[in-house]
Amino acid sequence: MTYLSPRHIPNIITIVRIVLVWPTVMMILKRQFQWALVLFFIAGVSDAIDGFLAKHYGWISRIGSLLDPIADKLLLTSCYLAAASIGLLPWWLAILVAVRDLVIIVGAVGYYFLLHPFEGQPTWTSKLNTFCQILLLLTTLWQGGFQSVPPHWMNGLIYLVAATTIVSGIQYVTRWGKQFFREKKIFSD
Repeated sequence: MTYLSPRHIPNIITIVRIVLVWPTVMMILKRQFQWALVLFFIAGVSDAIDGFLAKHYGWISRIGSLLDPIADKLLLTSCYLAAASIGLLPWWLAILVAVRDLVIIVGAVGYYFLLHPFEGQPTWTSKLNTFCQILLLLTTLWQGGFQSVPPHWMNGLIYLVAATTIVSGIQYVTRWGKQFFREKKIFSD
């Protein structure tokens, strides 16, 4: 018989974060930026809480290690695409963010099916990229809902996100590509 235990709490929180994607995107599309900001903030806090609980109490699970990055990518990519669709962010940036995440997901799935489960940890550039993406989205929602942000700040953040997205994407492809071919060679010998 399956039952819920405290060790399932991080996974439940992650699922709640996935559920928050739809209303957050809808609030962006309806230009209800204050609500979008609140929902995005709740999702961000939930990410910190589930990560803390999983690591601090050892409640790390296979499903959680798969769902957590999917939840992050789903939330950020969806919000970037929604913000671009109403003119808050440039389309080229939203597409860049989406393509990077798609490449990472396809690479992880390919790795899984061709070799074994993917157990990669985020790189420091990926963590910096995620931080910059979150900061830009928070700033964009703040600007839409409360007050204007100086254009040079927005432009600086946009180009910073573009740079970190490209660098972290290249780093993932080269790092895990090398690992894939190294392991593929070992398995084929």
